[in-house]
Amino acid sequence: MKVYEFMTTRLESVDSGKSVYDAVEKMVDRRIRSLLVRFPGSDLEDGVITARDVVYKVLAQGKDPQKVKVSEIASRPISCVSKDLPLRDAAELMERDGVARLFACDGSRIVGVLSMMDAMAAMLILRARGEHVS
Repeated sequence: MKVYEFMTTRLESVDSGKSVYDAVEKMVDRRIRSLLVRFPGSDLEDGVITARDVVYKVLAQGKDPQKVKVSEIASRPISCVSKDLPLRDAAELMERDGVARLFACDGSRIVGVLSMMDAMAAMLILRARGEHVS
């Protein structure tokens, strides 16, 4: 099984110049935990903002989310892997690097994201098919 078989291809993003408040509105509205942060340049220069970033880097520090720019708290560089990477290898990378999501690339273009939830769903699908899951 490959990353592209389980990744989410509908990527939600926010411009790096927007406020954290704008990003939170989008995350809450879409019921998602992260957004791709678009910086000027190539896809590989983009970042990611997560609900954890918002809570730890803004709210817990008493900062105003309307005054903090997404670019100030976005994590960069993103973890990007080939969309053809075996799922098991992707899970090992997540564990090794301590990340909850990997962005899938086709060359230098981001084409999807594989989250821990996607990896768990893949495990359930494989088990339902009777395939070995370790």
